[in-house]
Amino acid sequence: MKYRHIFFDLDHTLWDFESNAKLTLQELHANLKLSEYGIHDFNLFFDRYNQHNDKLWDRYRKGFIRRDELRLKRMRLTLLDFKIADEALAKTMDTQFLDMLPTRTILFPHAKEILDHLLTKGYHLHLITNGFEVVQHNKLKYSGLTGYFKQVITSEASNSLKPHKEIFEYAFDKTGAQPHHSIMIGDDIEADINGAKNAGIDQVFVNHKNNPATVDATHTVHSLKELENIL
Repeated sequence: MKYRHIFFDLDHTLWDFESNAKLTLQELHANLKLSEYGIHDFNLFFDRYNQHNDKLWDRYRKGFIRRDELRLKRMRLTLLDFKIADEALAKTMDTQFLDMLPTRTILFPHAKEILDHLLTKGYHLHLITNGFEVVQHNKLKYSGLTGYFKQVITSEASNSLKPHKEIFEYAFDKTGAQPHHSIMIGDDIEADINGAKNAGIDQVFVNHKNNPATVDATHTVHSLKELENIL
C-alpha cells in the first residue's frame, strides 16, 4: 500500500472541540454565575469566546504570543466584551476551563469506526497537534482514543507548531516514517494541509462544516467515513 503512516490532527478533526468547549463554557457560565456579572446571553458569550480564541490561536501559531498569553487572553478579552474587567475571574475561568474541557468525550461521527478500520488494514496511526501536552493526552484518555495512536506529537514536545516544517520532521524522527509513505489528515487549511505540503507529505482535508472554499489538497472529505474510500 502507498501509505504506511497516517498522521491525524485531533481538535476539530476527530475530537469535536466546538461542541466540547460549548458544554464546558455552559457549565462555567452556570457555576461562576456569569449572568450576575451581566452575561445573560450565553450564545453571544460563546460566539465572542470563539472569535477571540480563533484569533489568538492564529497569533500563537505564528509565534506572536506565548501559550500562557493565549490561555488568559481568550477569557480576559471575552469578559471585556461584556464590560467586565476582572483579572481574577479570567484566571479562574482559564483554570477551570482547562480542567474540565479534556474530560469531554464528544467525537465526530465515525471517529472510532474509521480508526478501527485503519488499524485493521495495518496502518500506523499517530497524532500531530498544536494543543497543550497534558490537555491533549487527557482528551485522548477520556474519549477512549489513547490506544489507537503509536505516537502523539505535540507542539510542546517538538518545540514547534504546525504548519512549520520542524514539527513534521520531529514526527518523522519519532515514528520512523518517511514522507512518501505518510499522509496528514486534518481540518485546518493552514496548519494541517499547508503544513503537510511544506513537509512533503500528502494531505486529506476534512471539511466537516462543508465550507465552500476550494482547497488544493490531495484529497477532501466531508465525513470521516469517507476516508474508507481513500485508505
